[in-house]
Amino acid sequence: MVTLDREGGLSITEIKCSVADFRSDGKWPEYLEWRDSFYFAVPEQFPHELLPSEHGLIIADSYGGDILRPADVNKLNANRRKSLTLRYARHAAARLRSLNDPDHG
Repeated sequence: MVTLDREGGLSITEIKCSVADFRSDGKWPEYLEWRDSFYFAVPEQFPHELLPSEHGLIIADSYGGDILRPADVNKLNANRRKSLTLRYARHAAARLRSLNDPDHG
């Protein structure tokens, strides 16, 4: 999940539902160069010591989540931030349009 905050910060949250899910996914490190902060969101029973401590930790369930450990912030360079923010905005606009006009292709 990618989020954009009020100050323009881009965060990525990698959602892992189980230890097997975490261990079988080797692609999340590729996301690190595309964000200001990075979080793992896991269920309460997930063993936290398996997750890298330099990344944020969110304990989540079907109803919401709480940040247990804030993420370190590594600011993106200006060109990458602009490019990603524009892509984010275009994607959000397309999703909104499809909600308002489901027949639009």
